[in-house]
Amino acid sequence: MNSDSDLQIAGDILAVQHLLQPAREHPATVADFVGLAHSVAADRAQWAHLVEYDAASRWYHLLRTGPGYEVWLLSWVPGQGSGMHDHGPSSGVLTVLEGELTERTERTSRSLGAGAQRVFAPGYAHEVINDSLEPAVSLHVYYPGLTEMPMHPSQSSPAAQDVVRA
Repeated sequence: MNSDSDLQIAGDILAVQHLLQPAREHPATVADFVGLAHSVAADRAQWAHLVEYDAASRWYHLLRTGPGYEVWLLSWVPGQGSGMHDHGPSSGVLTVLEGELTERTERTSRSLGAGAQRVFAPGYAHEVINDSLEPAVSLHVYYPGLTEMPMHPSQSSPAAQDVVRA
């Protein structure tokens, strides 16, 4: 019996853009939401003129809503981060539009450059940070629309470090 997963056999479907379906008017599946994020990201005229940067906090703008979902545009100046959080009952797609962001989870840290996408299920906890020296812009699709964003202790917080040392 072969233990290879579909991902090991086929590779990352998000890296093979020709396999993505065109965005549906009313997305219903994970692939549909990924396609929606991809089509919005590709249409700079739809979002680039809206971007603002705020040195005091992350800037965000509700770009679009649809049946049960929301599309948010966020900007990040160097050093800004979200803190460790999840999205309550919402699933999501994070797409980096410009610049570079770092996503950290309890187990991993990965750099996300322009065009990178991350898909997550309800309860997925992560922290997103602009660790670079340049501003960044990201697009976030949530289904259902974002109603809560519970915060979690971060591994980098003093309290978490005390727990790790104990």
